[in-house]
Amino acid sequence: MDMFANPPAWRSAPALPSLPEVHGSIPVARSGKALRRLLSFVGPGYLVAVGYMDPGNWATDLAGGSAFGYTLLSVILLSNLMAILLQSLSARLGIATGRDLAQACRDHYPPAVNYALWFLCELAIIACDLAEVIGTAIALQLLFGIPLALGALLTGLDVLLVLMLQHKGFRWLEAFIIGLISLIGVCFLIELFLARPDLAAVAKGFVPSPTIVTEPAMLYIAIGILGATVMPHNLYLHSSIVQTRRWAPTLEGKREAVRFATIDSTVALSFALFINAAILILAAAAFHATGQTGVAEIQDAYHLLAPTLGAAAASTLFALALLASGQNSTVTATLAGQIVMEGFLRLRLPPWLRRIVTRLVAILPVVTVAWLYGEGGTAQLLILSQVVLSLQLPFAVVPLVRFTTDRRKMGELVAPRWLGGLAWVVAAVIIALNAKLLFDVATGG
Repeated sequence: MDMFANPPAWRSAPALPSLPEVHGSIPVARSGKALRRLLSFVGPGYLVAVGYMDPGNWATDLAGGSAFGYTLLSVILLSNLMAILLQSLSARLGIATGRDLAQACRDHYPPAVNYALWFLCELAIIACDLAEVIGTAIALQLLFGIPLALGALLTGLDVLLVLMLQHKGFRWLEAFIIGLISLIGVCFLIELFLARPDLAAVAKGFVPSPTIVTEPAMLYIAIGILGATVMPHNLYLHSSIVQTRRWAPTLEGKREAVRFATIDSTVALSFALFINAAILILAAAAFHATGQTGVAEIQDAYHLLAPTLGAAAASTLFALALLASGQNSTVTATLAGQIVMEGFLRLRLPPWLRRIVTRLVAILPVVTVAWLYGEGGTAQLLILSQVVLSLQLPFAVVPLVRFTTDRRKMGELVAPRWLGGLAWVVAAVIIALNAKLLFDVATGG
């Protein structure tokens, strides 16, 4: 029996709007130039894009670039295209139905399936938070000499930042996120200028190679890149925060909201593509090209960048961008956790309490591993967290595609057939790649 088969229509209205404290809080221009109306929707896409450039991406991109050169650029590109498609469906679901993905699952599936999906999504959020704790702790160590274990403990204080931003309003939070994304982008523009990569080799790297699937070591990193790029909890997040906009409650108003929300997320994810590709290109140019193919740890990359590129600023810029990345991601993980818990369980916790619980679950293994195994252990833990994220993907993607291709649930805003067909292909690719990874692990590959 298909675990995702169920009654065709929504059983009931959501008990509460998604993120009720900010739901419909941002007015949308309903007249005037299209650009002015589009700007009303700019913001949620960048909060989503944060999850596509968090510290977990750094670990997988560095490992892929140093070990295999530019080959895995094609994986980054394909992963980003998948992300653009899936995030557009996530926004479509929230706008068309007034539900986030967690609320939609609760309404559609029986309780046993819902609890399983909730548990798997919580694992994904913990894995994401794990990457943020490690990334921020490493950045604090590199910039200020703070020991890893102590840096991991200090990341618990970022709950104060989240609370301050939420108190000021959602637009303030969006502006903070966009500011940090801009900082990361500038840092990597300078890094690429210093690295001077082989542009012909870069272009070739965007063409898929069959060795990615046939070579287990490369496949493991490729799956990690997929897990780090297409974040399962981001699908829940986007379907909710897009509802912070107060669009016209008409079919035409919703159509326009879907169109502008899709543009917003597509542009934002294009920035994420640039940053992910820049990290891998930097690793390939600075390390793989010079025979340093074993650089998989962020700390090693930091120490080797300055002498390799001949510029002292290269290492500092790298660590500064990492710190910005970790701080960015911590905000969106908090929101995603709140959305998932409220949507699946209808259990509402104060944001500060939810943040502390999630962060403690992530901090404890990081502190333990840092204490017992040092930097090498945290690097392996970082890559493993991204593979865990990838393994959770089908359990978010399949329901999303199932809902958005069902006219009885979506009405006139159902995904077009070509889009739905493409989405099912993406879901099949994700499931096949994960199955291949599990097979390799089970057989010792």
